[in-house]
Amino acid sequence: MSQETNTPNDSSPDQSLGSTSVLSNLIDDVPVRLTVELGRVTLSLREVMDRLGPGSVISLAKLTGEKLDVFINNRLVARGEAVAVGDRYGIRITEIVGKPGEGG
Repeated sequence: MSQETNTPNDSSPDQSLGSTSVLSNLIDDVPVRLTVELGRVTLSLREVMDRLGPGSVISLAKLTGEKLDVFINNRLVARGEAVAVGDRYGIRITEIVGKPGEGG
């Protein structure tokens, strides 16, 4: 009969995830989707069919100058202002949004 002995090794979960830098190295390159929402509008299918076409303009509920919502993987995480970064759009983060119930 063989006898098993539990000996710690370098790959045990307690040791490898105990360090913040090790955990950080594991998740640093995990891709996430960052989305900036300019605005929303709810339309009926008929309105979409009537109004959607080349050159058409559809007004959004968000007012000009209002902060834009920043989402990571569909979760609201921040708000900010649209900026120009060379010939591209960017966002200047002005507020970090905490989880509901948190004071931030």
